[in-house]
Amino acid sequence: MPWAVASSATRPAPGCPGSSVLLLPVAFPLQIRPFEAPNWPAVWGLLEPVFRAGDTFPHDPAITEAQARASWLEQTQSVMVAADAAGSLVGTYYIKPNTLCLGAHVANAGYVVAQHCRRQGVGTRLCQHSLQTARRLGYRAMQFNLVVSTNLAGISCWQTNGFRVVGTLPGAFHHKRLGDVDALVMFQTLTEEAPP
Repeated sequence: MPWAVASSATRPAPGCPGSSVLLLPVAFPLQIRPFEAPNWPAVWGLLEPVFRAGDTFPHDPAITEAQARASWLEQTQSVMVAADAAGSLVGTYYIKPNTLCLGAHVANAGYVVAQHCRRQGVGTRLCQHSLQTARRLGYRAMQFNLVVSTNLAGISCWQTNGFRVVGTLPGAFHHKRLGDVDALVMFQTLTEEAPP
């Protein structure tokens, strides 16, 4: 199963002192920290092949670096990067309000993991860290609006981390290779009480 690991432990979430979350181990040490401006070239190195592939993100596969920077950094509330023991960036995520004003208590997030680090638990750690960050920022839920139905590793990761499918959008994603495929809406409450 994608993103599966052998064992787990509860410990403070990186960057969130005093909180705890079930963190699944990765195959190597991983530090998750806030994005800093000098990180951009490495972040673009992560984003570019994913956006160009046209199979998981809705961005134009011909997106420019400036457009990607605006999308990933300037239109979001919080951006994190994940570094391995050597300091190389192997993943990144953003958090932003899912929509305006009356729906802004629900977060949205996007994640990218370096190709050579996939299926090693990095996506799971990024997801778990983002949930803690969203809680710290005061969000009461998180929603993914366009999870591509063919992205089985991502779907498995999100479900493992508590997201449930709340809707299917027929043919809503124009996959670069496969044409129109379904997209899923996935949701998770971040507060103790369930929504009414």
